[in-house]
Amino acid sequence: MSESRLEVGSNTAAILERLTAIEQSESVRILYACESGSRAWGFASPDSDYDVRFIYVHARDWYLSINAERRRDVIERPIEDLLDINGWDLRKALQLMYKSNPPLFEWLHSP
Repeated sequence: MSESRLEVGSNTAAILERLTAIEQSESVRILYACESGSRAWGFASPDSDYDVRFIYVHARDWYLSINAERRRDVIERPIEDLLDINGWDLRKALQLMYKSNPPLFEWLHSP
């Protein structure tokens, strides 16, 4: 992974391990990862989960495919051990940035 802004104390290693597993299982490279949601902004409750968001890229050939537009451009994992991990393909993220998508801007400005 190129960049990470995860500030979750003892869970950092577990989160990085999960992100690395996603890179391997999905054949992607994570460019950016952050903590999002209530914990990131300092208003978590004791039972709040850890919202981890990331932006990733596939290998070049994935984008050159004739049906690339019909391929899934998100990676979502079920909440497990209080970790809610989801990511968007870079192309999707750029399209949403162009549309001023609030969640994406929250990810990019996560403390």
